[in-house]
Amino acid sequence: MSITSQHSGSKSFRRVGYQSIVLLLTTLLISLCAYRLDVNLATVSLLLLALVLVTAVRCGFVQAIITSFGAAGCLDYFFIPPILSLHMSDPKNWVALSIFLFTAFVVSQLSSQSQAHARQSDLNSQHMEMLYELSRATLFLDRGQPAGSQMASLIIEAMRVDAVAIFDGSLARLDFAGSSSSEENEMAREAYLQDKSSVDVTTGTWLRPLRLGQHPFGGMVLRGPNLSPGIVEAVASLAAIAFERVRSFQKESRAEAARQTEQLRTAVLDALAHDFKTPLTVIMTASSCLAEIGGLAAEQMEMVALISGQTAELDTLATRLLQKARLEAEDLRLNKQEIAASKLISRALTMKAGRLNGQEVHVSIESQNIFVRVDEELIGTAIGEFIENAAKYSLVGSAIKVTALEDVSQVLISVHNEGPVIPVEDRSRVFERFYRSHGASYRAAGTGLGLSIVQKAAEAHKGRVWVTSEHEKGTTFYLSLPRIVRRQH
Repeated sequence: MSITSQHSGSKSFRRVGYQSIVLLLTTLLISLCAYRLDVNLATVSLLLLALVLVTAVRCGFVQAIITSFGAAGCLDYFFIPPILSLHMSDPKNWVALSIFLFTAFVVSQLSSQSQAHARQSDLNSQHMEMLYELSRATLFLDRGQPAGSQMASLIIEAMRVDAVAIFDGSLARLDFAGSSSSEENEMAREAYLQDKSSVDVTTGTWLRPLRLGQHPFGGMVLRGPNLSPGIVEAVASLAAIAFERVRSFQKESRAEAARQTEQLRTAVLDALAHDFKTPLTVIMTASSCLAEIGGLAAEQMEMVALISGQTAELDTLATRLLQKARLEAEDLRLNKQEIAASKLISRALTMKAGRLNGQEVHVSIESQNIFVRVDEELIGTAIGEFIENAAKYSLVGSAIKVTALEDVSQVLISVHNEGPVIPVEDRSRVFERFYRSHGASYRAAGTGLGLSIVQKAAEAHKGRVWVTSEHEKGTTFYLSLPRIVRRQH
């Protein structure tokens, strides 16, 4: 036992002794006054019983027991014959003593319970105020900084605990505040890894995993007096919410940064594409003039043809970049008009005629009355990209099939070819910008922009695109557009 606890015990013992002496003197004084005033036995008994009751409420069980024995002795000495003698042989003495002792026991127990409830109520009220302050403080966390170190400091300050240790599993980061030890810091890590809760009553140390939903993302250790399971769970929940708020903000910040980067990239591509157009036009014109002038050797004509072909490729790439920039612009405006699906397909075939490489194209349109309300240029370009893509990857001698049909809600345009199968893992990604399937990059040249333009065009018209690809059935790209109903006249 420490010197401090010995001193505290000695002080408490002296306080009980002083109170007992005062109570015994008070009992004697009341009895003596009642004896001098010739008060009857019943009245004195009630007075002494009231003194025992007050003692039990105000001082406690031990002092009430001592007062009970003093009151029984005074009744016997002053009021129960033989007067002024102490025999305790009359049954009245034992009845009075029993009543005094019973009252002292019951009232002191009730008083102790009432005081304990009051103390617990005060403690709960303090904890509620602390939790409220902690919840308010979490609203002002610096969301650009890790949440662990900030929460540890806030918990120490708001909850007045001795030590806090918080382990963030996603960052493998340990933060602590107060007088936490290396052992407690390791316990925070274990609370996360083992997903367990525990408490050491002797040291007042609590372990809790931090959860978002059902899965733990970290662990927390609290050490301090007067903690309860409910308070610890509440602190753990507030810490988890604070972590989630900070992480959500950081995700939003990263998403916003990515969006701004994408906007900048689109603006740069747009500017470059516009800048490319003028010199490309000059080169194409010059190469055409050289071919028309004549007088060139065969090798020179081949070089002119090569320049013309590659310039056309660059012009196509610049056009696609401009289309992509237009589709990604926030103020995109569609020039929508009702147009037959057959006309859209014819436009696309005319536009891509030079890129079919002699491939045969079969067109099947369910009805000439299939109409859509779209931007003709964008959707025509999208269908053309499907056709060009099919021509690139078709097997030699196979035909491309273009189909248009409708149902109650959509017009479905598809382009089918027989060629290499697109792997399952690539089918959702072939519509991403600059992405090319692993098996396709060596079979045909491309920029990876065409299918992303198709997807953006479809989304701008509240439609969608997808692809199916199997060894026996070939590859089919689909474009779904909202159907409009035309009245028959």
